[in-house]
Amino acid sequence: MSESPSPPAPPPPTTDRLETFSDGVFAVAITLLVLGLHVSAPPGGLAHALGHDWPHYATYVVSFLTIGIIWMNHHAQFDRIEQADRTLMVLNLVLLMFVTLIPFPTGLLATYLHAGTDEHIAAAVYAATLLAMSIAFFSTYLWAARRKLFAPWVGEQQIGYLVRRNGAGLLVYAAAIAVAFASASVSLALCGLVALYYLHPGRRAAAPAAAAPTDPPRPI
Repeated sequence: MSESPSPPAPPPPTTDRLETFSDGVFAVAITLLVLGLHVSAPPGGLAHALGHDWPHYATYVVSFLTIGIIWMNHHAQFDRIEQADRTLMVLNLVLLMFVTLIPFPTGLLATYLHAGTDEHIAAAVYAATLLAMSIAFFSTYLWAARRKLFAPWVGEQQIGYLVRRNGAGLLVYAAAIAVAFASASVSLALCGLVALYYLHPGRRAAAPAAAAPTDPPRPI
């Protein structure tokens, strides 16, 4: 008696739904930032009020750039990661949790910047939120590397570079927390520098040997 054929294995889970959901969350988080921009001035005092509220503009710019660049790098990350297991989805949810939290410390720092002792606490909370977000992002790369979820064209050398590059921001955010207790403005500037660092796509990886000659190198 012949054995019945085993049912076909399900296809490996893709990242399509994860990316779609994440894009929506990023869009909401970056839109919420603008709600912190407001001005109240008596007649004839608008110019002074706008100048006085510069902390709101500075924190808005840094946070907008940070969330926008996280989204760009998240897109590039899941261009390289072709499969998503349950743990990766959980790590991505943790990342999105801190992304949606960013508007809160942004408003906190905008309100208390140059307000005495409280400005240091607000700056530390702001930098700590970005550090937690960065750790979550870094963890997705570590997990994807451990579970071999990357696409075949991503070599081991490229993965190592990606992990090191994404780990560099953790050190600066940690330094920004410490610096916050000396200067809130410098701490904010350090956070902005991290965003500018990740704005650059990094070095370009050489195309794999099996790729067609027309395939362009992919940015790291």
